[in-house]
Parts: sequence; structure tokens; C-alpha cells
Amino acid sequence: TLRLIVFAFFTWLVPFVIAFFFYDKDKNLIIDKDLFKSLMIVIGSLVGSILIVRYLVLANKDFLKEGIIAGITFFAVNIVLDLLILVPMSKMSIYDYSVQIGLRYLVIVIAGVSMGYIIKKKHSL
Repeated sequence: TLRLIVFAFFTWLVPFVIAFFFYDKDKNLIIDKDLFKSLMIVIGSLVGSILIVRYLVLANKDFLKEGIIAGITFFAVNIVLDLLILVPMSKMSIYDYSVQIGLRYLVIVIAGVSMGYIIKKKHSL
């Protein structure tokens, strides 16, 4: 459980830290906003996928269940950290956050379930 929480934390932390490189000292975005959003989705998906694979390799049992648990845990941790840190920092409304960022975290749930399913199928052959 601790490993899962730590992995989930890093799926949030890595894109959060990388995002700072796209802002100048006056907190202005230095690239196109849509490009920035796309990059954050790609980076978050990459980090999340790597960590879910690592988690599932270490789980070594009940892969579909563990994939579901990992996906939901990663989703929940990212939402909670965003609500505690990103939303107040960006001064976004909860609605704006939900439609612009929060909904995108469902990608990691889909990845967790998909990976768990594939590994389960592979092991049952």
C-alpha cells in the first residue's frame, strides 16, 4: 500500500515539477497553452504508465484487480493533491479544474485497468 501511494505521488509530482520549466520568472506561460496542456497529458501518462507497470510487476498476483486498484489510487491521489495545491495556486474554480484537468486523470485509470487485464490474460495462457 505504501509503495502504491508513493508511486501515485510521483505521477503527480513529476509533471508538476516539469510544468515550472514552461513558465518565466513572472509566472507567464512561455509556450502555447494548448501545447502545454498536451505535453502535461503526455508526461503524466508516460510517468503513470511506467509506474503502473512497475507496480504490477511487483504485485505478482491478481493483476486485473491490482491494475484497477492502482488506476483508482493514482487518480484519487492526483485529484487530492491538485485540490490541495494546484487549484489554490492557479486560482481555478472547481468546475474549471474538473473540466480542464481533473477529467484527464481518467486516462491513468484506463491504463491501470488495461495493463492489469493484459497481464492477467498473458498469465492465464
